[in-house]
Order: sequence, then structure tokens, then C-alpha cells
Amino acid sequence: MTDRVAEETSERGLFFGHPRGLLVLAATELWERISFYGMQTLLVLYMVDELLRPGHVEKIVGFPGFRGGLEHLTGPLSTQALASQIFGLYVGLVALTPVLGGFLGDRLLGRRRSITLGALLMTAGHFCMAFDQSFLLALLLLIVGAGFLRGNIIPQFGELYSQEDRRRGIAFQIYGSMVNLGAFLAPLITGALGQAFGWRIGFGFAGFGMLLGLVIYLSGQGVLPADRPRSGRVKAPPLDPAERRTVGFLMALAPLVALFWVAQSQIWNTYNLWVRDHVQLKIGSFTVPVPWLQSLDGLAPFVLLPPVFLFWGWQAKRRAEPDEVGKIAIGCFIFSASTFWLAGAQFITDGAGKTPLIWPVVFHFASNLGWLYTVPSINALASRVAPRAVNATMISFLTLAVTLGSFVSGRLGGLYETLPPSQFWALHAAAVGLGGVLVLIWGVFFARRAGGISFNPGEGGPQG
Repeated sequence: MTDRVAEETSERGLFFGHPRGLLVLAATELWERISFYGMQTLLVLYMVDELLRPGHVEKIVGFPGFRGGLEHLTGPLSTQALASQIFGLYVGLVALTPVLGGFLGDRLLGRRRSITLGALLMTAGHFCMAFDQSFLLALLLLIVGAGFLRGNIIPQFGELYSQEDRRRGIAFQIYGSMVNLGAFLAPLITGALGQAFGWRIGFGFAGFGMLLGLVIYLSGQGVLPADRPRSGRVKAPPLDPAERRTVGFLMALAPLVALFWVAQSQIWNTYNLWVRDHVQLKIGSFTVPVPWLQSLDGLAPFVLLPPVFLFWGWQAKRRAEPDEVGKIAIGCFIFSASTFWLAGAQFITDGAGKTPLIWPVVFHFASNLGWLYTVPSINALASRVAPRAVNATMISFLTLAVTLGSFVSGRLGGLYETLPPSQFWALHAAAVGLGGVLVLIWGVFFARRAGGISFNPGEGGPQG
């Protein structure tokens, strides 16, 4: 494997010391995220303000049956509660399907076909969003397409390098940067287009963005790694008892960190309605588009990451840096405090009863500090301590926490109409705070007493 990768890299040439395929994949991922986040920031507002209202909802093909099935599980839903529930299901399934998409790409279709198929499906899904009739079809296409594309583009980043290549870490940092850059640009663009020209123009931009990503990917096939042969695989040996305990502990972590995603998913969901209803968005004669605030979730990590790294380095020199479990818990507590900050917004208002714009701006930067502590630490912990035979599987399994958290947040979003904002956000703050407490309990009373699992990166851990 190492020789093959080195040979292919030499044949293709380098781009700033990296295989040229990295540039192709990074550009593809950037446009995929611009299209995805651009559509996501408009979705709840679009459903509540237009699609699910009389005159539009009757046009959606298959919607009566879909709504009936959903309400059979949840009970009757208002327009806002229904929109929140649909959004929660959508985001949860987008997080879930890459597990299946990666499996099919690895075992059946190959990376290239899977990514191409995923991009085609997502492009079609974004364009279907422009029509009332095809709304449910659009969501289905986007969910399945994201599964194929995201489940295979991350492994293809890794396949550009050998396992021993130190540049792999930089490649994944670039991948993360594209995700954050897309999350920053998309709400700015689609928010402005949606406010100036209507929802369908915003969704149309997302479709063209994904189409551009597909064109970039197809044009770069010559510098991407060939799909691995699917025959001749060596069966992995069975896990020993210590490895099985490690797997069990990681599986138990998923429902705990799902409490973090309950609050985080609500920021993609009902939060836009809260901003619309309670935040002073006027600056002089200009009205800030509601989705623009969510662009801060892409900007904040860029701003905060360097000082966070410096702070962790300062702690490490004094042997005071928290281990991965400690960072996950700290991140949950920071996010909880940030969400309590939202709960207090209704007590700080202007003469029109609106919360100053600076209040949610502070929230986005504070909550993203919690995100930086939590999410990368979860991934780092799983990739380091999970046995090699099931390492990728366990990383994928922990993404189920996003799915579970999104499903729950969709259900809780229905409470927005019945609870005062202070209680609504306090409920979510309590959920993510409880997650931090349970993670600490999990680390102290279970994993660290189970024999052989170290949570300090400097001490190493069982790798199989």
C-alpha cells in the first residue's frame, strides 16, 4: 500500500508538497458544504413561513401520508412543530446515511462511483427544493446523496497518503477547514439571495453549487487514487477481551454525547425562528438576514482554534492539559453556559422588546469554543483507542450520536410555541450540561476502572 501510494503521488506531481488530488477533493468538499449549509439555513424558515401553509402544503406530493405517519408517532403537530420535526429527521438521517454509503463504497461501488452518484443525487435534490410538489423527493435525494458522498470522500482524502505519511494530519485539517469555510459562506450567500429574491433563488444557488462541485470532482479524476480492489481481503482476527471492553465503552459514549447534539442541532433548527422573532436585526435602514448569524459558526472556529491550541500547549507544559474525556466534558459545560446565555436574552431588550444583535453574536463564539473542546476530542478518542480491526467502524458508530441528538431536538423544537424562550433554551442548556456530567461519570467510574484504557494521548492506549 505504501509503495503504491508513493508511486502514484510521484506520477501525479505535487501541489505545495501534497498530492494534487487533495486540491480536487478540497474544492469538491467546499462546494458540497456551501450547497448543504446554504439549503439548511433556509429550510426551517421556508417551511414555517411558506411551504407548510395553506396554498402550498396541499401541493406536496405524498405529504398527507407522510404527515399522518409522523403524527401517529408524535401526536398532532402545529406548523412550527412539524417543521422542527422534519428538520430534525432530515439532519439526523444526513448524519446516519454516510455509514451505509461508506460501506457500499468500500464493498460494492468503489469511492469514485459513490462520490459521483452522491453529488448527482444532491444536485437533483437541491433543484427539487425549488418546487412545492417535489419537497419530500428533494429531502430523500439529499439524504441518500449525502450518504454516498460524505461516506466516501473522507476515506478518499486518507487514501491519498500512506498510513505512515505525516501529511495525512494536514490533509484532514484542510478537510475541516473546507467544512468550516462552507459553513461560513453559505448562510451569507443564500441568506442574502433568499431575502432579496425569494426562497427558490436561494435553493437554486445551492443546486448550482453542488453541480460545480461535481464538475470539479469529475475533471480531477486523473489525480485521484484508484479504487482499491475488493477481492483478496484478509479477514481480521477476532477481538480479545480487552478490545471488546474498549468497544463497549465507546458504544456507551454515543448516547451521552448525543445530549450535546440535542442543543447543537437546535441551533440549526428552531434557533432561526427565535432570531427572527426576538433579535433586533435592523442596523440603520438595513435588516440583517436571519441566516447570516449562522455563518458565525463557520467563522468562529477559525478565530478560536489558534488561541485554543496555544492554551492547550501552555497547559501541557505544566502537565495540566485535560485528557480527551475531560475536554469533552468541558466542551459540554461551555456549550451549556452558552445556551443559558440565550435563555437570558429576553431580559436584555430594547424599547421594541428586541434583544440586541450582539447577544447572539457572543453566543456563537462562546458555543463554538465548546464545540472545539467537544467534537474533535470525541473523534480523536475514538480513532486512538478503538481497536484497529474496528477503528473506522467505531468512528462511524459515534456519528449516530448526531442522529439521535437531531431526532430529539426535532421533537423538542415543538415546545418553542408553548414555552417562553428563557425556559426553551434553559431546557437545552440543562440537556448538554447533563451530557458533560455523564461523560465525566463514564470516564471515572467505568472506562478508567475497566483495565487498560488510557485517556491521556501521551500514554497511548490499546490499538488492537
